[in-house]
Amino acid sequence: MTAFITRCCARLRERLPALALVCLLAGASPAALADASVRSAAMIASEDGYVVNADFQLDLNPRLVDALQRGVSLHFTVELIVEEPRWLWFDSTVLENALQYRLAYHAVTRSYRLSFGGLHRTFDSLDAALRTMTRVRNWYVMPYEAITEGAEYRASLRIRHQIELLPKLLVVTATGGREWTLATPWLRWQFSGEPRP
Repeated sequence: MTAFITRCCARLRERLPALALVCLLAGASPAALADASVRSAAMIASEDGYVVNADFQLDLNPRLVDALQRGVSLHFTVELIVEEPRWLWFDSTVLENALQYRLAYHAVTRSYRLSFGGLHRTFDSLDAALRTMTRVRNWYVMPYEAITEGAEYRASLRIRHQIELLPKLLVVTATGGREWTLATPWLRWQFSGEPRP
């Protein structure tokens, strides 16, 4: 009897990682694994300095949509890091910048409000609000003096849902929860410092 139990435990121990993966995938609904990506991004020289244009793919899963329609504001941030690669030492961080969005639903007017900076816009549908939020245009990030003309730099960009800005009672529930976590992978690209036009 003891030998039988020992053999069963050994087989279970061998199969435990595969079993855990199956349980994890079975418990995660396709909505919880919503698509989030950076479609395109570019650093562009303008009259006053550098601006960023970017397009994101961001789908809210049913848990986030439900929370939004129950009066919970969702906060998103677009994060940008510009680094100067160095051969013999760690890369030098030239710039860290963020663009903050707040998405809210008003039940009385049945409209969505998107706030960014000091601006506010109202939309009739969630899709329209998300289209505006995921299409960043002419975001001023730095003056020409911040980088050297002709030098090579690396930019990294992503957008993420800021769980830490949810109401306190939800932060405990949301921390570590896949349905509350929504972020794109970092998109990285190289660009050169340009002369002032």
